Amino acid sequence: MTQTSEAAATVADTPPARRSRIHRAWFVAAVTFVTIIGAAAFRSLPGLLIDPLHQEFGWSRGTVGAAVSVNLALYGLTAPFAAALMDRFGIRRVVAVALTVIAVGSGLTVWMTAAWQLMLCWGLLVGLGSGSMALAFAATVTNRWFTARKGLVTGILTAASASGQLIFLPLLSWIVEKHDWRPAAVTVALAALAVVPFVWLLLRDHPADVGQKPYGAAEFVPKPEPVPGAARRAVTVLSSAVRTGPFWLLAGTFAICGASTNGLVQTHFVPAAHDHGMPITAAASLLAVIGVFDVVGTVASGWFTDRFEPRRLLAVYYALRGISLLFLPMLLASAVHPPMIFFIVFYGLDWVATVPPTLALCREQYGDDSAIVFGWVLASHQVGAALVAFLGGVARDAFGSYDMVWYASGALCAAAALMALVIRRRPAPMPTLPAMA
Repeated sequence: MTQTSEAAATVADTPPARRSRIHRAWFVAAVTFVTIIGAAAFRSLPGLLIDPLHQEFGWSRGTVGAAVSVNLALYGLTAPFAAALMDRFGIRRVVAVALTVIAVGSGLTVWMTAAWQLMLCWGLLVGLGSGSMALAFAATVTNRWFTARKGLVTGILTAASASGQLIFLPLLSWIVEKHDWRPAAVTVALAALAVVPFVWLLLRDHPADVGQKPYGAAEFVPKPEPVPGAARRAVTVLSSAVRTGPFWLLAGTFAICGASTNGLVQTHFVPAAHDHGMPITAAASLLAVIGVFDVVGTVASGWFTDRFEPRRLLAVYYALRGISLLFLPMLLASAVHPPMIFFIVFYGLDWVATVPPTLALCREQYGDDSAIVFGWVLASHQVGAALVAFLGGVARDAFGSYDMVWYASGALCAAAALMALVIRRRPAPMPTLPAMA
């Protein structure tokens, strides 16, 4: 066949792309951003519930922290299976079902009377639903729809969670303080349900569904066939990844990331500040300000990841976070002073800036399986968060303050900085996977 005829055949076989001044990938990213914001409402509530549930039911902070830890652990452990399910059933279906499960779990909490019901509703149901809405969702969208600007898009989608925190934290803290915690739980349920129509009507699984190439791609990419055996694939990818050194370093650093953010600050900052006489609404507003600067820091981190060595970025991020946590016990007071504002800004810029370079390293090391591998790395993030959410409550019950937890987390961040620097630069060859039926 001549060159001319080959070119003509290629053009004939390629579905016609819809012409648009703005690539459809950016609209899909926008819908994903809004979806994660809606789902982020539930993540704003646990830290606000510790004191109200302790006062109403007499449950210890360790008991409430245990329910939060179940939620956080399932949030991470569900993520790799959710990424595989998205390959099998499509992004829209998985995300719509996940949002509905979050709404059901949050709504049912208004009738609970025992601690096991908190574990079931907030721990199990909301944990499973939120795990399907985890960062593996953002990774799947980025991998399918973008060839260029992946670091920037990862940063933007990661920042969506912080934006949701920014929107909902002041509102939910006001509802809890003025109207009790039950209306706040209902608000979370309604927020999750409100996003479902947007997901179903506007989100698309693959650029080929609308006849377009991924953003930045030179050639049209056909939509892959659904991958059967989603659970088996997630486990198979894990069994291969655990034989490589970079996986354990990435999982270890990300576990410390989760311990020092979701498990510690997001769960225990409000009650810790309240211990020092700070009103709940003021402490929640400070967390919301963290969300403002988290957006800036995460988007900037995505930009940096496209241009600089991700290992060094991770080392810098963890080192700075550890230093800031060591100073926090000296800054907590009944009123908000300038040093606390400085901590909030500094810590906010670093909150999840670790995500874009971690995801970039997963892509570098594990290629097409990177979304599922990142799901397992995210699982370690949430296991770390779950441990500290529980142990932080236990430490508060035992010692009467959170100081020991702040110092321990600062030391862990220093260890994470060193671990990031020793991640090997060359892509780790994945062991051959067994053929799947």
